[in-house]
Amino acid sequence: MENSNIRVVIAMSGGVDSSVAAALLKEQGYDVVGMMLRLWSEENCDTNRCCTPESIEDARSIADFLDIPFYVLDYQTPFKNTVVDYFTTSYSQGVTPNPCLVCNKKVRFGMLLEEAKKLGANYMATGHYVRTKEVDGKIELYKGLDPSKDQSYVLYQLDQDQLSHMMFPLGEFNKTYVRELAEKFELSVAKRPDSQDLCFIGDDGYRGFLERHAPESLKPGPIRNQQGKLLGNHQGLPGYTIGQRRGLGISTKEPHFVLNLDSKTNTLVVGTKDERGKEVFRTKETRYISGEELQTPLPILVKIRYTTQPVAATLYPLPDGLAEIRLDKPLGDITPGQGAVFYLDDQVIGGGIIIKEQ
Repeated sequence: MENSNIRVVIAMSGGVDSSVAAALLKEQGYDVVGMMLRLWSEENCDTNRCCTPESIEDARSIADFLDIPFYVLDYQTPFKNTVVDYFTTSYSQGVTPNPCLVCNKKVRFGMLLEEAKKLGANYMATGHYVRTKEVDGKIELYKGLDPSKDQSYVLYQLDQDQLSHMMFPLGEFNKTYVRELAEKFELSVAKRPDSQDLCFIGDDGYRGFLERHAPESLKPGPIRNQQGKLLGNHQGLPGYTIGQRRGLGISTKEPHFVLNLDSKTNTLVVGTKDERGKEVFRTKETRYISGEELQTPLPILVKIRYTTQPVAATLYPLPDGLAEIRLDKPLGDITPGQGAVFYLDDQVIGGGIIIKEQ
């Protein structure tokens, strides 16, 4: 077959998506190689959720079934230094990080892609629900066709070189059809449920993890409104998120929401619904998929969290990797540390990390 001379390394997790992606590539005649990373976990935990012994065995079983080579690489130390330390440091600085963004940028599409190249691969493939298209010599990134599974938000940091070596076999499909394909290919993981939680967080959640790895971030402190009035006390800023209403432990005439985590004074700032919305925010480490800096303001749709819907805004480029986003309508829950991803309809044009107000 004409694809037999094209080697594709498929990043496998033992789940249905990457397994179906591997089966599709094999069916299309590519020279497919399976690869999986063993990632860091706490000593008191059995293993990282992304690479449990069961998921490694499932991935190996799928590779054997498809008759493709399979490698497990030990990336515990790089993952700890790159992703986990970023997670704990961010909380210590009063921001709410999305470690998946860093993992995708530096580990999965950084280090793993380099490992694929070492094996002589022309491409690396994943089970992400996104699409790419080459237009005038540039690779463009688009949402997956299944809106409930679209993963473009976490891939906005990919550059042209990375995208030119990537394949996303599931981008045109919805999850129901992918499970049907898994049954068709007789894959043993066809009914395996999707993983949702952060891979390195144990059963006791964020707070338990931070108590062990960043206890200084959990100091109790005051809860104040924007006028400085003391309303109560919090139990550590990482236990709260921007926009949170319930569980604040304060008594007020009208509902109050978390507006800011002030790490300098260890203060949880709250306010009413009318005080909650913002029309302008900025990003740092702003990247554009095209590799070309934006020169003039651009009307866009912006998504401020993985689970939120895009909203209308105008993007203003600034020097030094900064950008200013001016929303058409005020928006609550704009959270420093989260990614703001920029879209033109279904096309991802870039994004950045939301920064705290000075």
